[in-house]
This record gives sequence, C-alpha cells and structure tokens, in this order.
Amino acid sequence: MSEIPILRPKWRSTMTDRERFNAQMHYQPVDRCFNMEFGYWAENYEQWDLFTENGITDETEANQAFSFDTMGGIGGVQWMNPAFEGKQVDETETTYIIMNGDGLLAEVPKSGHSTIPHFMKATIQTPEDWERAKEERFRRDDPARQVDVEALKLQHPTDRDYPLMVSCGSMIGRIRDMLTFQGLAFATYDYPEMVEDMIEMACLLVEDFLDQVLPHFDFDLATGWEDICFKNGPIISVPFFDSVIVPRYERIGKKLREAGIDIWWTDCDGDVRPLIPGFLKAGLNTMFPFEVNGSGHPGEALDKYGPELRIVGGFDKLQMIKGKEAIRAYMESIAPWVEKGGFIPHCDHRCPPDVTPESYMYYLELKEAMFGGRE
Repeated sequence: MSEIPILRPKWRSTMTDRERFNAQMHYQPVDRCFNMEFGYWAENYEQWDLFTENGITDETEANQAFSFDTMGGIGGVQWMNPAFEGKQVDETETTYIIMNGDGLLAEVPKSGHSTIPHFMKATIQTPEDWERAKEERFRRDDPARQVDVEALKLQHPTDRDYPLMVSCGSMIGRIRDMLTFQGLAFATYDYPEMVEDMIEMACLLVEDFLDQVLPHFDFDLATGWEDICFKNGPIISVPFFDSVIVPRYERIGKKLREAGIDIWWTDCDGDVRPLIPGFLKAGLNTMFPFEVNGSGHPGEALDKYGPELRIVGGFDKLQMIKGKEAIRAYMESIAPWVEKGGFIPHCDHRCPPDVTPESYMYYLELKEAMFGGRE
C-alpha cells in the first residue's frame, strides 16, 4: 500500500483535538476552530485529479491527506440482524433491480452514478410483516449485540487526545429505510401502532447497547442518524414526532446525561427546523450537517435558540460550486457565529464533484486563514 501524501499540514495547535472540540461545543475559548469535513461523493475519487493523482480512494485517506482533526467512535449492532442478503434479481436496459440489506426491491442505474434508488417494494407493509421481521431479525438476546468492551478499551485509551463518540443509532431513519419514504408517510396514519412499536424496538436496542458501554468510557459526545427531512420539512408530522419519537429520545438523553454526555448530534438532511424544539427538549442539541438549502443560514437558527443549540456543518455546498468569490462571501457570512462558538463549519453534506478541486482547496485555505488561529 502506497503512502498517502500530505496535501495540507495540520492547522497550528496549542490544544489537543479533544480539548478543542469540547471547548468549542461548549462556547468556551479555543486555540482555533475544530477542523473537519463530512467527506465526498464516490465520483470525486474518480473525477478529482487531486485524488486520482495522489492515490486517494476513500474518506479515511482524504482525511489523512488534508490533516483534519481526529475523532473516534464506538458503535454496535443496534438495528436489524441479520440483514437481508443483497443480490441482483433482475435488470432492464438501463437499470439493475436489486434486493438490498433492508429487504427492499430497488432500481439502480447501471452507470453506477450516485443517486437515491427507486424503491419498488417495501420489506414491511403490514403489522404481520413487522411481527415476523421482529422475531427473525430484531432479537434483543442476539449474541451479535454483545459488545467486546475490553477490546474497545485497547482501541480508545483513557489518555487519548481526540474526542470519542458513542453511537445512539436511529429512532426513525432506519425505519424509513425499511418502509420507504412513501411507506412511512402512509404507515404513520394506516398503522400508527406498528410504527410506534418499531420505534420502541429501535429505542430498546440503543438502550441495550448504551448500558454495555457507558460505564466503561469517558465519551465526549453522542451521535445518531435519521434523514427524515427533505427540502420542504419532515416526512412525518411534527405532532407524531413530538408524541412518539421525542419520548424515546428523552429516555436515551437521560442515560447520556447520567454518563456525563451533554453534546449529542444526529445526521439529518433537509429542513430540520420544525424538529429542533423536540430535539432540544430531549437533549439532542447539535444539528448535523445542517443543509443550508433546506434549513437556511446557520446563523438564523443559532440566534433563535442561543447557546442551547450547536451546529456542525452548515457551509452551503451550492456556494462552493459557484467558485472562489461565492466561497469567500459565504465564509465571511458565517464568521460571526463561528467566532462565538458552538458552530464547527464544513460542507453541509458530502462534497459533490460539481465543486472543482481548485475551489475546494481554496475553501480549505480560506477556512484556515479565517478560523485556523493564524496571526
């Protein structure tokens, strides 16, 4: 394996990555901004000469090449196990029909370009389907759900210099994966008891995992994944979210607070603004990656909710696509909130190939110049 070249040196530091992350997320003084990004589309590794000419083939190698600050994480088997066997079941002239790990029939382009699959049939359509799946694939006593704590202690020593994340899974996003976008929208009205039972199972599996790991590690933050919003708002009603999902978040939040964890983010795209009050009520206080095209300028939300809210992400990818002048203008527009704390800026989703390598390197250089502690 060839050595990955360093394309940008690590920003000058007087604090460890762990010290910096915790201070910035708690609105405390820092030596400079925490430096991270959210990765790239698969096409970037094929189309950007920045990557192809330097042997960079994945996000881990890109993070190394750009010398981003380091984070670590611990997760476990918090959802369906075993997954369905992924396989091709048919094809058309331009697409493959596949069965994915969630058991969905999906149509994907033969060209392989990144796109949301066209889902044709959901795994679970009725309460009977769910009862069968729950028995076969959601057993809480599944041995695979047992965590090897001692092995993880060797990976993440107590004297580490990086922030350590603990996964809190998904309360509704993975359910959306199983039911499909349309299926979940209908099921919350047609079979609300089934959907709530699925959410309860998701919560129990996360709680079982947390009970195993929280006593043994000094975690710096909790993370999760939902993706239940699109550009016009949530795909479920806010009353359903508040009455069914938020109470499960509150149970998880109680465990986190008792373990000393008070920073918690979940990955949710689209317009998350209608859900922020419910998230905050449960202690889920950090929005990630905060897509600007859906959720607006991050400064608006930070002003509205004050230091109770944090944002990680929030740099408009559409401005990155436009080039250097737009990048500078947007970077200057977020500067007041970055300087206040509670806001770590990076591309508001995975960076698309529409951004040129030249623009991306300019973006990284400018971010360091403005937030990297240079004199």
